[in-house]
Amino acid sequence: MERHSRLRIARVIGAALLVAAISRAASASEPVIAPSRMTVIDIIDARFQSYNVEMVEVTGGRFWRPYAQHQMQRDGYSDRPPIDLANRRLRKLAAALAPAYLRVSGTWANATYFADGDDAPAAPPAGFNTVLSRAPWRGVIDFARAVDAQIVTSFAISPGSRDADGAWKTDQAEHLIDTTRSLGGHIAAVEFMNEPNLAATNGAPPRYDAKAYGRDFRIFREWMQRAAPETLIVGPGSIGDAPSPSGSGIATRDLLAASGPGLDRFSYHHYNTLSPRCGGSDDPAQALSEQWLARTDASLAIYSALRDIFEPGKPIWLTETADAACGGNRWDKTFRDAFRYLDQLGRLARAGVQVVMHNTLAASDYGLLDEGTFRPRPNYWAALLWHRLMGTVVLDTSSVAAPDLHLYAHCHPAMRGAVSVLAINASRHASSTLTLSHPAERYTLHAKRLQDATVQLNGKSLALNADDELPRLEPRAASAGTIRLAPATITFLVFPAVANPACR
Repeated sequence: MERHSRLRIARVIGAALLVAAISRAASASEPVIAPSRMTVIDIIDARFQSYNVEMVEVTGGRFWRPYAQHQMQRDGYSDRPPIDLANRRLRKLAAALAPAYLRVSGTWANATYFADGDDAPAAPPAGFNTVLSRAPWRGVIDFARAVDAQIVTSFAISPGSRDADGAWKTDQAEHLIDTTRSLGGHIAAVEFMNEPNLAATNGAPPRYDAKAYGRDFRIFREWMQRAAPETLIVGPGSIGDAPSPSGSGIATRDLLAASGPGLDRFSYHHYNTLSPRCGGSDDPAQALSEQWLARTDASLAIYSALRDIFEPGKPIWLTETADAACGGNRWDKTFRDAFRYLDQLGRLARAGVQVVMHNTLAASDYGLLDEGTFRPRPNYWAALLWHRLMGTVVLDTSSVAAPDLHLYAHCHPAMRGAVSVLAINASRHASSTLTLSHPAERYTLHAKRLQDATVQLNGKSLALNADDELPRLEPRAASAGTIRLAPATITFLVFPAVANPACR
């Protein structure tokens, strides 16, 4: 028999065996991945995966104290110097996640005085807590330009930014906008203030309420339309739709009702919990549970409902998020939090959220990078794989389900017709199986222990090479048919030859 005839017969037999395997899997209710038939459910922003550099990182000041410092139980803060945004390693690793949004905001921004000059005053003027001078802001602009990031920020709203009647004044914001332009920069989007529902504890004047916010927001909106019409107005940027237990909060619903419509993007913040610095005491064992991971959905449901009432049709941005507020949990710099990080990206993209800004790039325990060395943590490697493999076209995986197995699919960002699937086995003890309709390239993240700060890709530890070069992220071949996903592992599967029409 001629060689090509034997090959043709082998292919036919192989295809028949694969069809039989898929049929057996379907009849046994085993998950079957057929990427060529997946349909589009949404398209997300090209800068979907973004990050925060807190304003206090730029100015220097008191930020969340590392857990290693025993005084943390008495005082959750410690002094930190300004971040070195000119650092070569930091820029190289941030650029590898480009394009992105760089949000410079946070609680500290609410009371930061902008000094329009290189010589900052020795102390902030009355009504402010810290000073941002021209030189470090130039550093933000230069960093954003170098790493292909667009700047998102917010303005000071503390007593020093107000007139005799308590209304917000535009002068500080004008200085920041004008200086940014003079330095060749651009502010892509602005939230009026950080977390206005917690205004009373976040720098606003005493007894600040929804009525005062509505007045101030209208001043802000009208001024922005004149001074920077090209800049997106984003908001409200709050966290939670109810007053705080202490009674110091404002319901987000009341803020939106008082301000009236006028947002270009609807933003919110979400953390699964509070860190021990703010009284949290979560069990690390729950970090892979559905109850823990589904908190992302519960928070989004609150804000989606508010968006639909007050700003219908406006795109949703999550402008600040991590596992735990107040600097992060102890486990956030380990492999354990990579499950929350990637599962959150998958859930939010599937739900149509356009942008997700992780807090932070390189500060405290929730940073993608270690703040002292700028070396990657497990979440950075997770972010890098998402960036390289998951494009902006989101595909439907709702027909594929299994206990503890979380599946998300996107068109590949660089290969026409190709599909990438993220498969998270959140079970700590049981393997999962998937039946693949086509051959795939497999990238599996795992660690010897969930609490490890080193992560492996297909059995090889990930670390920077000499001269801070990123290592090659080498896949393994996965044949069509059944594959096994070990417990507590994260796997990306790339199907380069499925010719999905949605991905062309």
